[in-house]
Amino acid sequence: MEPTDYFILVIFMALGAFSLIAAIFNFDWYFETSGATTFVNKFGRKGARIFYALLGLALIGCGVLGLIYW
Repeated sequence: MEPTDYFILVIFMALGAFSLIAAIFNFDWYFETSGATTFVNKFGRKGARIFYALLGLALIGCGVLGLIYW
């Protein structure tokens, strides 16, 4: 595996951790962005938090699996 592959997988895991932390701690500045507002309007604040927590877990999982099986 090349260094750029490792870099991309680490970015996936970092973004996943960021999304998961934002969902857990319910950061206002995170859920007031234009991208998150779409999900807040559609699912409500709690639903958007669940969505972003699952998205974060999925990104972390993809990064870890990529490191293990690539």
